[in-house]
Amino acid sequence: MKNFSRILVFALVAALMFTCCAVAEEPTHENSIIYASTTELSGDWGRALWTNNASDKLVRDLMDDHGTVVSDQTGEYLINPTIVKEYTTTENEDGTKTFTITLNDGLVWNNGDPITVEEYVAETLFCCSKVAADLGVKSTAYMTYAGGQEYFDGTATTVSGLRIIDDHTFSATVVAEKLPYFYEITYAGFNPMHIKSWFGEGITVKDDGEGCYFDGDFTVDGIGAQVDAERFNSTDRVSAGPYNLVEFDKESLQATLTINPNYPGNFEGQKPSIEKIVVVKTTTETWADSMKTGGIEFMDSMTDDVDTAMDMVDEGGFAYDTFDRAGYGKLMFQCDFGPTQFVSVRHALAMLLDRTEFANTFCSGWGSVVNGPYGTGMWQYQESEEVFDEKLNSYPYDAQGAVDVLVADGWTLNADGTEYTEGIRYKKVTEEEAGTYVHNVTLDDGTILMPLIIEWSSSENNPVSELLSVMLANNPDLTAAGIQINQTVMTFTELLNYMYRDASQGDKYAVPTYGMYNLATGFTPAYDYSYNWTSDPDLVAQGYNQNYLFNDELDKLSMDMVYGVDSTDTEGYLKLFQDYIILWNELLPEIPLYSNIYVSLFPDWLEGYDQDSFWDFSSAILYANVAGYGE
Repeated sequence: MKNFSRILVFALVAALMFTCCAVAEEPTHENSIIYASTTELSGDWGRALWTNNASDKLVRDLMDDHGTVVSDQTGEYLINPTIVKEYTTTENEDGTKTFTITLNDGLVWNNGDPITVEEYVAETLFCCSKVAADLGVKSTAYMTYAGGQEYFDGTATTVSGLRIIDDHTFSATVVAEKLPYFYEITYAGFNPMHIKSWFGEGITVKDDGEGCYFDGDFTVDGIGAQVDAERFNSTDRVSAGPYNLVEFDKESLQATLTINPNYPGNFEGQKPSIEKIVVVKTTTETWADSMKTGGIEFMDSMTDDVDTAMDMVDEGGFAYDTFDRAGYGKLMFQCDFGPTQFVSVRHALAMLLDRTEFANTFCSGWGSVVNGPYGTGMWQYQESEEVFDEKLNSYPYDAQGAVDVLVADGWTLNADGTEYTEGIRYKKVTEEEAGTYVHNVTLDDGTILMPLIIEWSSSENNPVSELLSVMLANNPDLTAAGIQINQTVMTFTELLNYMYRDASQGDKYAVPTYGMYNLATGFTPAYDYSYNWTSDPDLVAQGYNQNYLFNDELDKLSMDMVYGVDSTDTEGYLKLFQDYIILWNELLPEIPLYSNIYVSLFPDWLEGYDQDSFWDFSSAILYANVAGYGE
């Protein structure tokens, strides 16, 4: 009996030792991950106030995460309890509404400096200033918060609607004209801005009882150089997110981030466990081989070449996650010059591209055609499918139909003004329509003819560009229809400079040059297109309405969709959303190419990774761990 007891004890000890060994898994990989993107980093860390390249945004989101309002895994907006101690709203007699926020104690920057209440006000105050607009900032904050317009115009020295109440509390009052608002809670969304880094020594935010203002030499001359330097600064950058940017190599387009030990956690208190993230540029030709050899380790939101990814999973060593896309790929038009200003041309181009075949080819069966600015992962689309199936024009492939549309709009001439016979079609245009388009022809009698030549800006090493070149630009039916598309390949950063007409990056970019671009759009949970179709020259100069399509009805619908309903009126919002999409589909400022099921591919040693339509890598990676390094 004693021997049996002794054997039992030994067996129990051995079992415990085996269990302990099984739990204490030996790491097979260092505690890091190499994230690859086919979109190159530009190094613009400017809080999306200037540009919003997807790869730059990823790095910014990893660096900056101390917002008072955030969205959760389902895309629902909420007050961030990690940051906010108390939150109240007050409806005022004059129709305005005040949002009062008290911050938690102990919030600090990555360098250990305390985050002050003034720094939570700083970005919005900056965006209310004419100085920001003169520096190229794109914002309508001055139109949103009480006193902002007067501060912007220079008729007031403070923003009366931004108030500092005490060392932890501030308030923001929204003007009556911006209420109701379907995404009202986002009015309480503020992110801290390190004042010294962005504006230099001698600039402070004050409130003497009349509202907030910048004290010091807050002028373009006084802060412009500092703002521009901080926008692109990658050395000792002061930030407050889960990760710190420790290096950016402009030549190799590579960024390295490591854990910020001062990060208090996201809205659920979640902190990262993966010590280092390296963001690198890859290409569609090399990513698979590079991933198999460990040169890259994470491919995010793949659209094309999904079959290769699935083959790698089947071969072993890799895992994947799938989710519906909240966005779409597109051909974007600028509609204020050249042939693309005419809706007939935009319709004809849509009819000369077999979008169903394009989506099937590019997405390998993991995507489908959409007929408006939405993605299949959006609840608005899912609630509107039947309406859209009935009311949206799908622009099916129709070479003769494209010709008929062009003829009806006057594209019926040769270059000498005679009736069209062959080659490129021409149209008689007014001086206003002609503008300064470089391909125009002026006849001896002063008649101006515009040729159907479209300048297309496409980014390098882009499979969408390559497929569009085959299926559209070099389509024999397009040539037979009398259209010529000139493709110019450039870096994605340069493409954005032309698209934004960003003179700050060079005078040539301010000159309307390309009528067509191919890129993609991703949506946030707040589907807000207000001001995207504005005719206000000041807002257009700031970078709003990048399509340069000026249509009063579309502008009104985009505004009413969010400012015409309160946050509880989902039915009213949805009806306006549908009306907006229907008109957009008729005007066709862009040709939607596809929306798809995204696939993210990663090694099977990355555990706990769960991505979704509105829950991207920068959010999901906080919950993941490298095998052997988990708690």
